[in-house]
Amino acid sequence: MPVELTVTLTRAVNTHTLTREEMDALLQTEGEQAEALYRAADQVRAEHLGKEVHLRAIIEFSNYCVRNCLYCGLRRDNRLLTRYRMAPEEILAAARQARDEGYRSIVLQSGEDPAYTVDDLAGLIQRIKEKLDVAVTLSLGDRSRDDYRRLRDAGADRYLLKHETADPALFARLRPGTTLERRLQELRWLEELGYQVGAGNMIGLPGQTVETLVSDILLLKDLCVEMAGIGPFIPHPDTPLATSPAGSLEMTLKALAVTRLLLPYSHIPATTAVATLDPAGRRRALRAGANIVMPDLTPAPYRQHYAIYPGRGRPAGERVASFAWWEREMAAIGRKVATGYGHAFGVHLGSGPRISDLAVREP
Repeated sequence: MPVELTVTLTRAVNTHTLTREEMDALLQTEGEQAEALYRAADQVRAEHLGKEVHLRAIIEFSNYCVRNCLYCGLRRDNRLLTRYRMAPEEILAAARQARDEGYRSIVLQSGEDPAYTVDDLAGLIQRIKEKLDVAVTLSLGDRSRDDYRRLRDAGADRYLLKHETADPALFARLRPGTTLERRLQELRWLEELGYQVGAGNMIGLPGQTVETLVSDILLLKDLCVEMAGIGPFIPHPDTPLATSPAGSLEMTLKALAVTRLLLPYSHIPATTAVATLDPAGRRRALRAGANIVMPDLTPAPYRQHYAIYPGRGRPAGERVASFAWWEREMAAIGRKVATGYGHAFGVHLGSGPRISDLAVREP
């Protein structure tokens, strides 16, 4: 093992700082050097967050979307996708089933679907919070500040709004009609309103370089996010990026590990996408710094149609893994399932500027 790499990793474990040049080098490690990076990230996770893995049950209640993002199977112009919307009572029933199974944290996710008004969503959140005693995360895309405020007032605890890429030009190209500046503004609003904020990026986007990936990770550190979602780009056959190569699992794991070194207290999920690339991907992510798993509890027959990328929507007849199964799965790798709400604590201790201090940065 090169002495320089050992020194870099030891300092990162202790101080949670890396230069751009060091991050670039870590992202290009291979073999035993990459394994050393994963071990260092896992050490940081263990020291600051312990053995617990938080399970967050995802309910994907609508696959309608007004956006036309080049990479997403839910994009507006995908006429081949069977669209659906769950009724509020169906969403509540799915949340209740998740709570009865043992989940203490629910993620309500959809495309950007204006058919659900802020009144509809606020009423649903209030009912879930009053009846089920769970933490509620929202992942609904772009909304107005007033909408975010009303949803927070209704009881929403967290909001996941991925920035996808820190490169303003690449962001605008991949997400027509939107800007990175607007996305950062919304992240500022969410912070100001008291949400626990999640952001994140994709690995392997067409046009992304190691240099821009370094900028992605540094933006997550600057944002001081409570959750950093990092997953590979997987091309969908019914999108303009159908023929683009997928992001690699190895680069995803390295990016996740570098992010953990810089963000010792933030929650980092082992995403569904890493398991789509490789059945062992989730376990590998959990050994490279991740501490969150987000099982899909979307009811049949809807779940097969939330196809943001191939393999994402499980067949209608496929059995949902039970909470007890996840407990056994985590025990098999020396971890345990958390029993609390999974709130993030200590994220901003010794961190950099908050979201409200940020402006768009060139990569």
